[in-house]
Amino acid sequence: MSDFVAEHFAAVRTAADRIKPHIRRTPVLTTELDPHLRLKPECFQVTGSFKPRGAFNAVLSLMDRERPRGVIAVSSGNHAQAVALAARTVGIPALILIPEDANPAKVAATRALGAEVIQEGITFANREARLREVMAENKYTLVHPFDDWDVIHGQGSAAMELLTDAPDLEVLAAPVGGGGLLSGTAIAGRAHSASMKVIGVEPEQADDAYRTWKSGTIQSLAESPKTLADGVRTTAIGARNFEVMFANRLVDAIVTVSEEQIGEAVRIAWTRLRLALEPTGCLPLAAYLAGKLPPGRTGLLLSGGNANFGTVAKLLEHS
Repeated sequence: MSDFVAEHFAAVRTAADRIKPHIRRTPVLTTELDPHLRLKPECFQVTGSFKPRGAFNAVLSLMDRERPRGVIAVSSGNHAQAVALAARTVGIPALILIPEDANPAKVAATRALGAEVIQEGITFANREARLREVMAENKYTLVHPFDDWDVIHGQGSAAMELLTDAPDLEVLAAPVGGGGLLSGTAIAGRAHSASMKVIGVEPEQADDAYRTWKSGTIQSLAESPKTLADGVRTTAIGARNFEVMFANRLVDAIVTVSEEQIGEAVRIAWTRLRLALEPTGCLPLAAYLAGKLPPGRTGLLLSGGNANFGTVAKLLEHS
Protein backbone atom coordinates (compact mmCIF):
# COMPACT_ATOMS: atom_id res chain seq x y z
CA MET A 1 0.00 0.00 0.00
CA SER A 2 1.41 3.39 -0.98
CA ASP A 3 1.85 6.16 1.56
CA PHE A 4 -0.82 8.16 -0.28
CA VAL A 5 -3.39 5.37 0.02
CA ALA A 6 -2.46 4.63 3.64
CA GLU A 7 -2.81 8.28 4.67
CA HIS A 8 -6.15 8.75 2.98
CA PHE A 9 -7.59 5.41 4.04
CA ALA A 10 -6.80 6.30 7.64
CA ALA A 11 -8.90 9.41 7.07
CA VAL A 12 -11.70 7.25 5.60
CA ARG A 13 -11.70 5.12 8.75
CA THR A 14 -11.80 8.24 10.93
CA ALA A 15 -14.67 9.58 8.85
CA ALA A 16 -16.60 6.33 9.20
CA ASP A 17 -16.32 6.53 12.99
CA ARG A 18 -17.27 10.23 13.04
CA ILE A 19 -20.42 9.85 10.93
CA LYS A 20 -21.58 6.51 12.33
CA PRO A 21 -24.27 7.98 14.65
CA HIS A 22 -25.81 9.92 11.76
CA ILE A 23 -25.97 7.51 8.81
CA ARG A 24 -27.23 4.02 8.07
CA ARG A 25 -24.99 1.09 7.31
CA THR A 26 -26.70 0.06 4.10
CA PRO A 27 -26.91 -3.64 3.25
CA VAL A 28 -24.90 -5.59 0.72
CA LEU A 29 -27.27 -7.59 -1.48
CA THR A 30 -26.94 -10.63 -3.66
CA THR A 31 -28.93 -10.90 -6.87
CA GLU A 32 -30.22 -13.52 -9.26
CA LEU A 33 -28.49 -11.66 -12.08
CA ASP A 34 -25.14 -13.17 -11.13
CA PRO A 35 -24.03 -15.14 -8.04
CA HIS A 36 -20.73 -13.23 -8.07
CA LEU A 37 -22.40 -9.80 -8.07
CA ARG A 38 -22.87 -7.71 -4.92
CA LEU A 39 -24.97 -4.55 -4.70
CA LYS A 40 -24.54 -1.66 -2.25
CA PRO A 41 -27.89 0.20 -2.53
CA GLU A 42 -27.45 3.69 -1.11
CA CYS A 43 -31.09 4.36 -1.92
CA PHE A 44 -31.58 3.02 1.62
CA GLN A 45 -29.28 5.69 3.06
CA VAL A 46 -30.51 8.69 5.05
CA THR A 47 -32.07 11.18 2.54
CA GLY A 48 -32.01 8.45 -0.14
CA SER A 49 -28.42 8.76 -1.38
CA PHE A 50 -24.77 8.30 -0.37
CA LYS A 51 -24.29 12.06 0.01
CA PRO A 52 -24.80 12.33 3.81
CA ARG A 53 -21.60 10.35 4.32
CA GLY A 54 -19.49 13.16 2.92
CA ALA A 55 -21.70 16.02 4.10
CA PHE A 56 -21.76 14.86 7.69
CA ASN A 57 -18.01 14.29 7.73
CA ALA A 58 -17.41 17.78 6.33
CA VAL A 59 -19.85 19.57 8.65
CA LEU A 60 -18.76 17.68 11.77
CA SER A 61 -15.11 18.35 10.90
CA LEU A 62 -15.92 22.06 10.58
CA MET A 63 -17.58 22.01 13.97
CA ASP A 64 -14.51 20.36 15.48
CA ARG A 65 -12.26 23.11 14.09
CA GLU A 66 -14.39 26.21 14.55
CA ARG A 67 -18.15 26.60 14.54
CA PRO A 68 -19.07 28.28 11.22
CA ARG A 69 -21.77 30.96 10.89
CA GLY A 70 -23.48 28.60 8.47
CA VAL A 71 -22.76 26.38 5.50
CA ILE A 72 -23.44 26.88 1.82
CA ALA A 73 -23.52 24.44 -1.08
CA VAL A 74 -24.44 24.19 -4.72
CA SER A 75 -26.23 21.02 -5.82
CA SER A 76 -28.80 19.50 -8.15
CA GLY A 77 -30.46 17.88 -5.15
CA ASN A 78 -28.81 14.99 -3.32
CA HIS A 79 -25.87 16.93 -1.89
CA ALA A 80 -28.31 19.71 -1.04
CA GLN A 81 -30.41 17.40 1.13
CA ALA A 82 -27.33 15.95 2.78
CA VAL A 83 -25.88 19.34 3.72
CA ALA A 84 -29.28 20.53 4.92
CA LEU A 85 -29.62 17.52 7.20
CA ALA A 86 -26.08 17.77 8.55
CA ALA A 87 -26.48 21.49 9.26
CA ARG A 88 -29.82 20.98 10.99
CA THR A 89 -28.30 18.20 13.09
CA VAL A 90 -25.54 20.44 14.46
CA GLY A 91 -27.75 23.53 14.69
CA ILE A 92 -26.34 25.88 12.06
CA PRO A 93 -28.00 27.50 9.02
CA ALA A 94 -27.66 26.02 5.53
CA LEU A 95 -28.06 27.90 2.25
CA ILE A 96 -28.25 25.89 -0.96
CA LEU A 97 -28.11 27.05 -4.58
CA ILE A 98 -30.03 24.67 -6.82
CA PRO A 99 -30.48 25.08 -10.60
CA GLU A 100 -33.96 26.05 -11.73
CA ASP A 101 -34.48 22.83 -13.70
CA ALA A 102 -33.54 20.47 -10.86
CA ASN A 103 -35.79 17.61 -9.74
CA PRO A 104 -38.67 19.34 -7.84
CA ALA A 105 -38.85 16.49 -5.33
CA LYS A 106 -35.20 17.02 -4.37
CA VAL A 107 -35.78 20.75 -3.97
CA ALA A 108 -38.82 20.20 -1.76
CA ALA A 109 -36.93 17.70 0.38
CA THR A 110 -34.07 20.17 0.84
CA ARG A 111 -36.46 22.87 2.05
CA ALA A 112 -38.22 20.38 4.33
CA LEU A 113 -34.88 19.71 6.03
CA GLY A 114 -34.67 23.37 6.99
CA ALA A 115 -32.31 24.82 4.40
CA GLU A 116 -32.81 28.11 2.63
CA VAL A 117 -32.90 27.42 -1.12
CA ILE A 118 -32.06 29.86 -3.90
CA GLN A 119 -33.25 28.74 -7.33
CA GLU A 120 -34.31 31.84 -9.23
CA GLY A 121 -31.81 32.56 -11.99
CA ILE A 122 -29.55 29.65 -11.03
CA THR A 123 -28.35 27.47 -13.92
CA PHE A 124 -25.65 24.84 -14.27
CA ALA A 125 -23.67 27.38 -16.26
CA ASN A 126 -23.72 30.23 -13.72
CA ARG A 127 -24.07 28.45 -10.41
CA GLU A 128 -20.37 28.63 -9.48
CA ALA A 129 -20.26 32.40 -10.11
CA ARG A 130 -23.47 32.93 -8.15
CA LEU A 131 -22.07 30.77 -5.36
CA ARG A 132 -19.07 33.06 -4.97
CA GLU A 133 -21.34 36.11 -4.88
CA VAL A 134 -23.61 34.66 -2.20
CA MET A 135 -20.67 33.42 -0.12
CA ALA A 136 -19.20 36.91 -0.12
CA GLU A 137 -22.52 38.30 1.11
CA ASN A 138 -23.15 35.98 4.06
CA LYS A 139 -19.70 34.62 5.03
CA TYR A 140 -20.96 31.03 5.14
CA THR A 141 -18.51 28.14 4.75
CA LEU A 142 -18.62 26.11 1.55
CA VAL A 143 -19.25 22.38 1.67
CA HIS A 144 -18.20 21.37 -1.82
CA PRO A 145 -20.06 18.39 -3.30
CA PHE A 146 -16.89 16.56 -4.38
CA ASP A 147 -13.63 18.60 -4.40
CA ASP A 148 -13.13 18.44 -0.62
CA TRP A 149 -11.04 15.93 1.32
CA ASP A 150 -13.57 15.58 4.14
CA VAL A 151 -16.31 14.86 1.60
CA ILE A 152 -14.13 12.35 -0.28
CA HIS A 153 -13.18 10.52 2.92
CA GLY A 154 -16.80 10.37 4.05
CA GLN A 155 -17.92 8.94 0.72
CA GLY A 156 -15.21 6.28 1.00
CA SER A 157 -17.05 4.77 3.95
CA ALA A 158 -19.59 3.18 1.56
CA ALA A 159 -16.93 1.11 -0.22
CA MET A 160 -15.25 0.31 3.09
CA GLU A 161 -18.53 -1.16 4.35
CA LEU A 162 -19.02 -3.07 1.11
CA LEU A 163 -15.55 -4.61 1.29
CA THR A 164 -15.99 -5.49 4.95
CA ASP A 165 -19.17 -7.40 4.11
CA ALA A 166 -17.85 -8.84 0.82
CA PRO A 167 -14.06 -9.06 1.21
CA ASP A 168 -13.49 -11.30 -1.83
CA LEU A 169 -14.55 -8.71 -4.41
CA GLU A 170 -12.18 -8.09 -7.29
CA VAL A 171 -13.95 -5.22 -9.08
CA LEU A 172 -15.65 -2.08 -7.74
CA ALA A 173 -17.79 0.17 -9.93
CA ALA A 174 -19.27 3.52 -8.96
CA PRO A 175 -20.89 6.46 -10.75
CA VAL A 176 -18.67 9.45 -11.49
CA GLY A 177 -19.83 13.04 -11.73
CA GLY A 178 -17.47 15.36 -9.88
CA GLY A 179 -15.63 12.35 -8.52
CA GLY A 180 -16.32 12.38 -4.77
CA LEU A 181 -17.81 8.89 -4.52
CA LEU A 182 -15.39 7.35 -7.01
CA SER A 183 -12.38 8.91 -5.26
CA GLY A 184 -13.46 7.57 -1.89
CA THR A 185 -14.24 4.20 -3.44
CA ALA A 186 -10.81 4.05 -5.07
CA ILE A 187 -9.03 4.82 -1.78
CA ALA A 188 -10.97 2.13 0.08
CA GLY A 189 -10.58 -0.37 -2.76
CA ARG A 190 -6.82 0.05 -3.10
CA ALA A 191 -6.37 -0.11 0.68
CA HIS A 192 -8.26 -3.40 0.67
CA SER A 193 -6.34 -4.94 -2.25
CA ALA A 194 -3.60 -3.60 -4.51
CA SER A 195 -5.05 -5.67 -7.35
CA MET A 196 -8.60 -4.31 -6.97
CA LYS A 197 -10.05 -3.00 -10.24
CA VAL A 198 -11.83 0.31 -9.69
CA ILE A 199 -14.09 1.52 -12.48
CA GLY A 200 -16.01 4.76 -12.86
CA VAL A 201 -19.20 4.90 -14.90
CA GLU A 202 -20.69 7.98 -16.54
CA PRO A 203 -23.18 8.72 -19.34
CA GLU A 204 -21.87 8.99 -22.89
CA GLN A 205 -23.41 12.45 -22.98
CA ALA A 206 -21.49 13.53 -19.87
CA ASP A 207 -18.10 12.01 -20.61
CA ASP A 208 -15.73 14.57 -19.09
CA ALA A 209 -14.20 12.01 -16.69
CA TYR A 210 -13.66 9.59 -19.57
CA ARG A 211 -11.91 12.33 -21.56
CA THR A 212 -9.86 13.24 -18.50
CA TRP A 213 -8.77 9.63 -18.01
CA LYS A 214 -7.77 9.35 -21.65
CA SER A 215 -5.93 12.68 -21.85
CA GLY A 216 -4.29 12.80 -18.43
CA THR A 217 -5.52 16.36 -17.82
CA ILE A 218 -8.81 17.67 -16.50
CA GLN A 219 -11.28 18.06 -19.35
CA SER A 220 -14.42 20.20 -19.14
CA LEU A 221 -17.67 19.98 -21.04
CA ALA A 222 -18.78 23.13 -22.82
CA GLU A 223 -22.23 23.04 -21.21
CA SER A 224 -24.26 21.05 -18.74
CA PRO A 225 -24.95 17.65 -20.34
CA LYS A 226 -28.44 16.41 -21.13
CA THR A 227 -28.79 13.00 -19.54
CA LEU A 228 -31.27 10.95 -17.52
CA ALA A 229 -28.59 10.75 -14.83
CA ASP A 230 -29.13 14.22 -13.39
CA GLY A 231 -26.79 13.58 -10.46
CA VAL A 232 -23.73 13.57 -12.73
CA ARG A 233 -24.36 16.70 -14.78
CA THR A 234 -21.15 18.32 -13.58
CA THR A 235 -18.96 19.62 -16.39
CA ALA A 236 -15.60 18.57 -14.88
CA ILE A 237 -14.13 16.59 -12.01
CA GLY A 238 -12.40 18.37 -9.13
CA ALA A 239 -8.66 18.87 -8.60
CA ARG A 240 -8.52 16.63 -5.52
CA ASN A 241 -10.55 14.01 -7.35
CA PHE A 242 -8.09 14.12 -10.24
CA GLU A 243 -5.25 13.66 -7.77
CA VAL A 244 -6.82 10.51 -6.34
CA MET A 245 -8.23 8.93 -9.46
CA PHE A 246 -5.67 9.69 -12.14
CA ALA A 247 -2.53 11.37 -10.78
CA ASN A 248 -2.13 8.49 -8.32
CA ARG A 249 -3.73 5.98 -10.70
CA LEU A 250 -6.20 4.59 -8.19
CA VAL A 251 -8.93 4.30 -10.85
CA ASP A 252 -8.30 1.76 -13.59
CA ALA A 253 -10.81 2.98 -16.16
CA ILE A 254 -13.81 5.16 -16.88
CA VAL A 255 -16.53 3.56 -18.98
CA THR A 256 -19.52 5.27 -20.54
CA VAL A 257 -23.08 4.08 -21.05
CA SER A 258 -25.77 5.28 -23.44
CA GLU A 259 -29.10 6.81 -22.42
CA GLU A 260 -30.77 3.61 -23.64
CA GLN A 261 -28.51 1.51 -21.41
CA ILE A 262 -29.26 3.77 -18.43
CA GLY A 263 -32.99 3.43 -19.09
CA GLU A 264 -32.72 -0.36 -19.30
CA ALA A 265 -30.81 -0.44 -16.00
CA VAL A 266 -33.57 1.59 -14.34
CA ARG A 267 -36.15 -0.90 -15.62
CA ILE A 268 -34.12 -3.86 -14.36
CA ALA A 269 -33.59 -2.21 -10.97
CA TRP A 270 -37.26 -1.47 -10.42
CA THR A 271 -38.83 -4.61 -11.92
CA ARG A 272 -36.30 -7.39 -11.20
CA LEU A 273 -34.15 -6.16 -8.32
CA ARG A 274 -37.05 -4.35 -6.60
CA LEU A 275 -34.75 -1.39 -5.95
CA ALA A 276 -36.18 2.12 -6.35
CA LEU A 277 -33.02 3.62 -7.86
CA GLU A 278 -32.68 6.92 -9.71
CA PRO A 279 -30.92 6.85 -13.11
CA THR A 280 -27.61 8.09 -11.62
CA GLY A 281 -27.70 5.28 -9.09
CA CYS A 282 -28.16 2.80 -11.94
CA LEU A 283 -24.99 3.78 -13.83
CA PRO A 284 -22.84 0.91 -12.48
CA LEU A 285 -25.69 -1.53 -13.15
CA ALA A 286 -25.96 -0.19 -16.70
CA ALA A 287 -22.25 -0.82 -17.26
CA TYR A 288 -22.54 -4.33 -15.82
CA LEU A 289 -25.56 -5.20 -17.99
CA ALA A 290 -23.78 -3.83 -21.08
CA GLY A 291 -20.72 -6.00 -20.43
CA LYS A 292 -18.45 -3.00 -19.89
CA LEU A 293 -16.93 -4.05 -16.56
CA PRO A 294 -13.87 -6.31 -16.11
CA PRO A 295 -14.50 -9.96 -15.24
CA GLY A 296 -14.42 -11.07 -11.61
CA ARG A 297 -16.41 -10.84 -8.41
CA THR A 298 -17.98 -7.40 -8.68
CA GLY A 299 -19.46 -4.85 -6.31
CA LEU A 300 -21.70 -2.06 -7.58
CA LEU A 301 -22.07 1.19 -5.62
CA LEU A 302 -25.66 2.16 -6.44
CA SER A 303 -25.56 5.76 -5.35
CA GLY A 304 -29.15 6.79 -4.68
CA GLY A 305 -32.89 6.58 -5.18
CA ASN A 306 -34.24 10.14 -5.33
CA ALA A 307 -35.84 9.63 -8.69
CA ASN A 308 -38.05 11.88 -10.73
CA PHE A 309 -41.07 9.59 -10.72
CA GLY A 310 -42.41 10.98 -13.98
CA THR A 311 -39.16 10.00 -15.68
CA VAL A 312 -39.21 6.54 -14.10
CA ALA A 313 -42.85 6.02 -15.07
CA LYS A 314 -42.03 6.74 -18.71
CA LEU A 315 -39.11 4.30 -18.61
CA LEU A 316 -41.24 1.59 -17.01
CA GLU A 317 -43.86 1.91 -19.73
CA HIS A 318 -41.34 0.22 -22.04
CA SER A 319 -40.46 -2.64 -19.69
